[in-house]
This record gives sequence, C-alpha cells and structure tokens, in this order.
Amino acid sequence: MNDLHVDLCVIGGGINGAAIARDAAGRGLSVVLVEAEDLAGATSSASTKLIHGGIRYLENYEFSMVRKALKERETLYKNASHLIWPIECVLPHNADARPKWMVRLGVWIYDHLGGTNSLERSKVISFDKTNYGAALKGEGAEGVVYSDCWADDTRLVVLNAVDAAAHDAKILTHTMCEHLAVQDGKWQVGLRDAKTNERLDLSASMVVNATGPWVWQFLNHVGVTDHDPDLPKVRLVKGSHIILPKQYDGDHAYVLQQPDKRIVFVAPYQGDYTLVGTTEEDFEGNPRDARISDAEMVYLCDAFNASFENTVTPTDVTFTYSGIRPLLDDGEENARKVTRDYKVYHHNRYDPPFLSVFGGKLTTHRSLAEGVVDRLMRLSGRTAQGWTANHPLAGGDLGSNFDAYLVKQAQAYPFLPKELLYRYARAYGTRMDYFLHNTKKISDLGVHHGDHVFQAEIDYLINYEWAQTIEDIIWRRSKLGLHISDDTLGSIEALLKSRSRADHDA
Repeated sequence: MNDLHVDLCVIGGGINGAAIARDAAGRGLSVVLVEAEDLAGATSSASTKLIHGGIRYLENYEFSMVRKALKERETLYKNASHLIWPIECVLPHNADARPKWMVRLGVWIYDHLGGTNSLERSKVISFDKTNYGAALKGEGAEGVVYSDCWADDTRLVVLNAVDAAAHDAKILTHTMCEHLAVQDGKWQVGLRDAKTNERLDLSASMVVNATGPWVWQFLNHVGVTDHDPDLPKVRLVKGSHIILPKQYDGDHAYVLQQPDKRIVFVAPYQGDYTLVGTTEEDFEGNPRDARISDAEMVYLCDAFNASFENTVTPTDVTFTYSGIRPLLDDGEENARKVTRDYKVYHHNRYDPPFLSVFGGKLTTHRSLAEGVVDRLMRLSGRTAQGWTANHPLAGGDLGSNFDAYLVKQAQAYPFLPKELLYRYARAYGTRMDYFLHNTKKISDLGVHHGDHVFQAEIDYLINYEWAQTIEDIIWRRSKLGLHISDDTLGSIEALLKSRSRADHDA
C-alpha cells in the first residue's frame, strides 16, 4: 500500500462512505475506503431498519426531503429486493396526538408525493373488523395502513462495499486515518492498521470525509476547520431501540403516536422478536459508547404498553442497541423537529478536492453518494455519469420477484433446510452461490458449528466481506447472535482464534 496513489480516498465505512466508494469505483475512479473499525460499526447498524420517506416529516413541511426519500425507496427496492421488502405500517388513530383529517391527508400525500410507487396504497381500517387490531387495546378503534419498506441496514453497507470492491476499490477496515495534508497538489494520507500498528501512506487526488457522527472530530483531528467558519454544524442525537420476545402475529408494523408528538415503531424482527424504537436524546461523547438510558427504556416500554394488550417491562427486554445520528443543526430546540436532510460541504480553500458529508439517513444513501461523486467529477474535470440507479446492488440481480427466486434456489439446493435457504437468500441474494456452488449435500458446507451455521458461510464472510471478529460475523454481517446457542458461539470463536494463531505464526 505504501506509495500508492488513488483518485479518491473515502474516510468512513458507514452507509454513506460505502455508497460513495461504490459509485466512484463504478465510474472508473481508483478508490480506497478507510474505516477505523468495522463496516457499519456505528450509526449505520443502529437504525430502525426502514427504507422510508419519513411520513412524520410532512408536518414539518419537509416535502422536498420526503419526496426525494420516497423516490429513493422505489429505486432501492428495485435494485436490492433481497435486502429490502415492503412492510405494512399500521397507524392507530390517536385524537390527542393528531386529528383524523390530518393523518388521512398525510398518508394520501405520502402515497402520491414520490411519483411512481410499486407499493400498496394506504387504506382506512377498523380494528374490530381486521386482524390488525388483535394485539391492541380497545374496541372499535380506527386507523390507517400505509406501506414502507423494511431493510437490513448492515447488509446494505457491506454489500455496497462488496460492489465497490468488485469495481477494484480497496476496502481497509480497522484502519485509522491519522494524517491528512496537501503536498505537491495531492492529498497525502497517513493511515495506521489498528491491529498490527503498521503505518501506511498513500496519496489521493480527492478526499471525502464520510465519518458520520465523527465528521467534526475528524476535521479537527486533521486541522481542516481553522479557516472554514461556514462549516455546517451537527447535533448528535441518540436513538435507542429495544428487542422483545415476539409480541404479536403478522408481518405488519405499528406506528404509535406519542404524547410528545413523536412516533414509535413496533415491528416484527428476526422472526422470533419484536423491535420497538426509537428515542431521541441529545448526546455528547464518543458515539461508540452510546447505550440506552433508563429513561429511554421506560419511554419505549410505556409507548408499547399504552397501545398493546400485552404489558412489558425492562426485564422483558432481550436486547438493546443505540446509535448516534449526526443531524444538521438548524437551530431547532426540539430534536424531533431537526431536519433529517444532509449537506455536502466543499472545503474550497484546498486545491485538490475535499468534501465533507453532514447529516443524511439510510434511505437517501444512494442519491447522496451520486451527488457527491457528481461533484467530484465536476471538480476534477471528469465526465463519467452516475450508474447506480439502474444497476442492482451486489446480490440483487435476482429479478423482481423474491419469492420466485426462492423457489428457484430451493430447486438448485434441495438439501438446504427451508429456514436456512431463506436466510441465505435474504442476506446474500445471488451471492449465496459463491459458497454454495457445486454443493450437493449439506455436508459439502463443511464444519457444522451448530444452529445451521456452516463453515462455508463463515469462510465467505472472512474472504469476501472483511469479517474478522466474532462481532463482525454474528452481529453486523448477520443477526445470528440473537439465535445461536452458547455452544455454537464458542465453536465460531475457537475457529477465529485458531486462524488468528495461524496467521501470526505465518
């Protein structure tokens, strides 16, 4: 790596950084993506798992942002149907929060604002006449059902990086950017391998800071902020979620209106669980240290209990996760009203291009990346056009019908248990063939670590998706951590330790 020169160095391996690397590499730029820890290691793995327009932002009059997000929802669903699929969202009427006319007008606008919409339109429902009300309190209540999309956020990040690598980008995880300076008309980038402590130096014609909640910290670290008084400000807001044992039957989600005008999502999660989130708390400190507070735990349990027949307490919570959103600080006192839009800032006092990304959300990552790379192209005098809107994400070239693809794969691999086949197809799409190719029986998948975790899959994650640690494998590349036994966990850990010793000895 030393003395390597690339067209573009992207700092940050979250959803925006990975998408920028993918777009740029696909336009023919030589690209290095640098991530201090693991891909999707922070905010991008802590979302509510929705690809959505943000229906609640309509009452803040952010029509342009919602329109853009709805259009992106359509594009992403078309190009990554293995990771993204429709989900019905049930919004019970709450007269204390919003009048019926406002809610019905809002969902009508939501249906039509984004233009082409392949999802089902909204409808008014009566809970005592449908199964949507089976788990809810009260009788005779009304509500509306509208459509959005569910997504596997961490897999989106990883497969953007996989696509970037397929276009010859270099993906460096567990690598810190320690130095950034202009020399001889190029950026000199000083990197350090966080595990070996090895120093790596390269030069780049352009740099993008896509470090998410660390955007200002990174700029301060490399000394870029001193003469940029117009830099956007960010507001760090913590969002926490709780995972409960499965609380209701059905594939639909609920959107619960709260007394503070916020909404809380309740959705099926990983088959056996129910997800409840999110919160909004201002945050200071290291975003990696974000943990749910007692107040957030109570808030989410209370939100659930106010609408559902079942009563839950913090002792019922199986798992929690928290993430820090770097929201654009637009001066709003209430975090609920702070915009979820983004800004891309050009540090134009430098000759070689340097851009920083402020804000953003999971749904708009592709269009954000396209805009960033468009700008880099103009700044560098290049002309290659954007391409990602009309090309499937890695593994997404399975056609428009996921169920039909599942049938096809069941015929190709009849020895796979139904649940395992479904998990492979959802997580990897057509890339499942990378580790299933030429397999004729289950034993061809190698060592069985337990709970349908086979060696072939782990080898694939290590060799093709930069997985190094047990957390990389069972939490970010998958959610196996919610499903496997301690024995299975121990077997995978033993494998990783033996590989680490072998690499060290070599």
